[in-house]
Amino acid sequence: MSNRAVLEVIALDEQDAVAARNGGADRLELVTDIAADGLSPSTARFAAVRAAVDIPLRVMLRLNDGFAAGDVDALVRRAAELREAGADEFVLGFLTADGAPDLVAVERLIAVLDGCRWTFHRAIDRAADRDALRKSLADLPGLDTYLTAGAAGGVDDGLATLAAEAARTGEPGYEPQILVGGGLRLDHLPALRAAGLTAFHIGGAARPAGWTAPVSTEAVRTWREALDG
Repeated sequence: MSNRAVLEVIALDEQDAVAARNGGADRLELVTDIAADGLSPSTARFAAVRAAVDIPLRVMLRLNDGFAAGDVDALVRRAAELREAGADEFVLGFLTADGAPDLVAVERLIAVLDGCRWTFHRAIDRAADRDALRKSLADLPGLDTYLTAGAAGGVDDGLATLAAEAARTGEPGYEPQILVGGGLRLDHLPALRAAGLTAFHIGGAARPAGWTAPVSTEAVRTWREALDG
């Protein structure tokens, strides 16, 4: 069904991955260390999750909290290791100190990714100029998604921006799919769907018992049903 909305769920391990898949997730974002807002998993963790489920799996490329790239050589090594282990979809995004996209870091990483599809994550919500960021990334190979809440503070603050950007789909810089995430709640969905948004990302919402508990299949299914309804 071509109009089925995409539901992406954050997974920390194989148990999360299986629960999310069983609840109806279309794709996973694999991270570790959620206290640092999600960092790159080890290759062993990636391999275990990849063996546990066969749905698409986007792997975080990030080694420290915040939106600065940090040690780009180390990031490139981790990306190469994950590629070697079979990872073929990724999540990344870095800003310079003045809030511009860190094109040096991004371009070095995507050279290693070698055509793999990737998401530019919520660094866009901290950018000095969202439109300029999109246009500067527009020709990079593999970029097919922006994970964004529309605002640094989350979806509550970003609804108008998300709707405005959705209306520009197809313009230069606006071809990638908008994946809505960051404080996303079920009650946001009617307005977002009405604005034409078709992809949604949940983390805490898939874990009613908190981040120390695993993903809840039932919670994911509630989202799946809300999107399909």
